[in-house]
Amino acid sequence: MSDLWMPGAERLDIGDHAPTDGGTAKAIAHITWDRNASRQAPQDLVPFPALRDYFTGGGRASAPHVLWDPFTGRVTQFIPANSRSKSLVDAPGGTRTNRAGSVVIQVEALFFPWCRVNGKTYESLRDTPCKGWEELHAWVASWGVASSWPMGKPTGFVSKRDERIWRIRSGWYGHAQVPENDHTDPGSWPDFPTDPGTSKYEPFPGAPWFTEGRQSPVVARMHDRLVAEGCDLYRSSSGKDTIGSGDVASYEAWQRKQGFTGSAATWPPGRTTWDALRVPKG
Repeated sequence: MSDLWMPGAERLDIGDHAPTDGGTAKAIAHITWDRNASRQAPQDLVPFPALRDYFTGGGRASAPHVLWDPFTGRVTQFIPANSRSKSLVDAPGGTRTNRAGSVVIQVEALFFPWCRVNGKTYESLRDTPCKGWEELHAWVASWGVASSWPMGKPTGFVSKRDERIWRIRSGWYGHAQVPENDHTDPGSWPDFPTDPGTSKYEPFPGAPWFTEGRQSPVVARMHDRLVAEGCDLYRSSSGKDTIGSGDVASYEAWQRKQGFTGSAATWPPGRTTWDALRVPKG
């Protein structure tokens, strides 16, 4: 099961949770843009605690799910993944931007153009060390968010919005690409981590993939790995390429073996335990 709270992140739950509307899983990329600087007049980056305190105080009504510091890798999460946040403009009678998906995970990177950190100036988010991005991306992907930019990866502070794509495509969207919004951030964003196609193991297909009755060679290889790991609660090996009750019971045993308890150890699989299982590619 995917984690409601990102593993390793500081948790500051501000409450005011509300469900999303369902549909394609999305993530929204923002930058804090809390100061206006320029090449000629760079400014020091605002300290992470200042933004964290803002989103738990006076700015809680527009808090994202997570605040990410690309210079240190520090992450604070304010809202669980399955709740909407309020970081997007949501016009009455419109697309309900903050809820338009099974998840709509909103990430604020602590950054503004021409910020200065330890005497060095950074023009774009891509220029930063992007520490912690791999872990942050993995957590977002565990919620079924595709590692793609349906409207194109942000390469500048320009708006590009297509509500038809927004409604039907899973993936990452820049704030500049969200209907009803007039912001132009994030301007850039780090590349997705190395293509899982280069790995010898099956990449996590997303929690919605694991529906009973799904038939796939991946299911058979998952079956074999669960047996090899001593989590064999199958009644037989017949139809082992089709997800059934034996897969559910055996995988939940594997999640418990990995130290998960309660609802965190229930079906469907989450990215952390899937990656640990190391299901080989065919």
